[in-house]
Amino acid sequence: MSDNLKHECGIALLRLKKPLQFYKDKYGTAFYGIQKMYLLMEKQHNRGQDGAGFASIKFDMEPGQRYISRVRSNHAQPIQDIFTQINERINEELTEKPQFIDDVAWQKENLPYIGELFLGHVRYGTFGKNSIESVHPFLRQNNWMHRNLIVAGNFNMTNVKELFENLVELGQHPKEMADTVTIMEKIGHFLDDEVIELYQECKNNGLSKREASPVIAEKLDIAKILTKASKNWDGGFAMAGLLGHGDAFVFRDPAGIRPAFFYEDDEIVVVASERPVIQTVFNVPFEKVQELDPGKALIIKKNGSFSMEQILEPLTKKACSFERIYFSRGSDAEIYQERKQLGRLILPAVLDVIENDTDNSVFSYIPNTAETSFYGMVEAAQDFLNQRKNKYILNNRKTLTKEKLEEILSVKIRTEKVAIKDAKLRTFITEDSSRDDLVAHVYDVTYGVIKPTDNLVIIDDSIVRGTTLKKSIIRMMDRLNPKRIVVVSSAPQIRYPDCYGIDMAKLEGLVAFRAALALLKETNQYHIVDEVYKKCKQQEKLKDAEIVNYVNEIYAPFTDQQISDKIAEMLSSSDIKADVKIIFQTVENLHIACPNHLGDWYFTGDYPTAGGNRVVNRAFMNFYEGKDARAY
Repeated sequence: MSDNLKHECGIALLRLKKPLQFYKDKYGTAFYGIQKMYLLMEKQHNRGQDGAGFASIKFDMEPGQRYISRVRSNHAQPIQDIFTQINERINEELTEKPQFIDDVAWQKENLPYIGELFLGHVRYGTFGKNSIESVHPFLRQNNWMHRNLIVAGNFNMTNVKELFENLVELGQHPKEMADTVTIMEKIGHFLDDEVIELYQECKNNGLSKREASPVIAEKLDIAKILTKASKNWDGGFAMAGLLGHGDAFVFRDPAGIRPAFFYEDDEIVVVASERPVIQTVFNVPFEKVQELDPGKALIIKKNGSFSMEQILEPLTKKACSFERIYFSRGSDAEIYQERKQLGRLILPAVLDVIENDTDNSVFSYIPNTAETSFYGMVEAAQDFLNQRKNKYILNNRKTLTKEKLEEILSVKIRTEKVAIKDAKLRTFITEDSSRDDLVAHVYDVTYGVIKPTDNLVIIDDSIVRGTTLKKSIIRMMDRLNPKRIVVVSSAPQIRYPDCYGIDMAKLEGLVAFRAALALLKETNQYHIVDEVYKKCKQQEKLKDAEIVNYVNEIYAPFTDQQISDKIAEMLSSSDIKADVKIIFQTVENLHIACPNHLGDWYFTGDYPTAGGNRVVNRAFMNFYEGKDARAY
């Protein structure tokens, strides 16, 4: 999307099922797991560039030997920074002791990061600071091996305050009110309980503490721990965890909001946030990579056993449609086709605006992530043109000359690359007018391809705040002197905040919300704003399940077209010469294109969890009260 919007995170978990010597013999290196983790994380760098982290666990180490390694970075290129540190540490050790370059047993015992179990994370800071302390994986340490817990996830909880208070009631003293910390501590609390309970059982059977340790590791019930810990969670999540002795899990929210995929064979178990990542890194076909079902946990025991457990009862599946529109890499076979379909389905609305005049229209896209939906739109436009040609030929077949036929058949849909993003410009001047001038030059334009009689149709993934459109893209397109600029969003109007991991926390930041407010003023209906505020305020003390989303009443008096027209007016200005039109995808077409990802709350206000309604109402009250604060 043309707006700068932080979103999502990416996880990668890898369990090696064979001894390290197996990977040395078959693949030429005992660092096979580290190399694959680098690829798994790098192939998901689109999901997070504010920070990255890596953790590994070695199995069956003797007391006194290090068995957990972790490295995190918030540098400008965090993934590269992490693996540079890892490589330097390993190479330093091997340079000093080259005699052990092929000794896998020595390497496991003496080199950091090598091991059998790995967890990686890439992060966008949608909430909180980008300090190193905010970078996953998080580590909860304990001298009991089983009670060491490493957690990383792609998630956001709507009820962090409630979860924090639950921990306090359990007698804990959390160091901060952040969802990652509260989630880890909640799991850790019930992990502690489980270990203590199993130890008591071992003690009753006459086992010493040392003898009890392997028994506890074998009997730890991860599903039981997760069931107790997640009782009051409200949010979207795909989280992964490692226990110090070697158990691991990946757990997905019951509405399937956040994605998780896995693959398993006799050598590995691997989990990632995106399917094609696993396909590419391990060269496996599409159908071999499975999706983790909502509410289930994939549990890998230290002994190598692998199971799927239902932890939370599944809700109506509302997988995030933004994953399909924009966030996930378009190399996924299904996502690629869905994005093309989004482009195809919006063409009829484009034809209405350009009055079917494809001969005097140029089609393009901005930014590069919109290229796939552009292909779909252009294919549909070519189909329309072909139908028009065929109709003309049939109606005039008796009088049609060879020259005229050749002329008709030679006409094609005109496509051009009209916008090229320049190298990232640094906004080093804080004064507003100067900064705006820099923003206006983020893109270069291609001159000489647009005529003054042309419609310039340009498709974007989605329009969130509209800032880049107003300050840069529309002005830039106007320099080409088209008759009309038609900005097409392959996504519907974004009307409501997200609270499950996308950085859209404030209503006033959404251009559709601002357009609705403007229309309310123009039509003398602004009293609705006061009424909605009163209704939201009256619900403050209700339980989440009883709260109603009243913010939809802001949009109710107007059609989608009225709001789109107002957005076009707001994003244009008096010095823009071209007629500016903005077209949005319909929610109905979105569901046709992405039938298995029906999460549409940012478009419809239909939140998949009870906490969502509380968040949207809180966001509205923050707006009304002039509070520059997040709603969760």
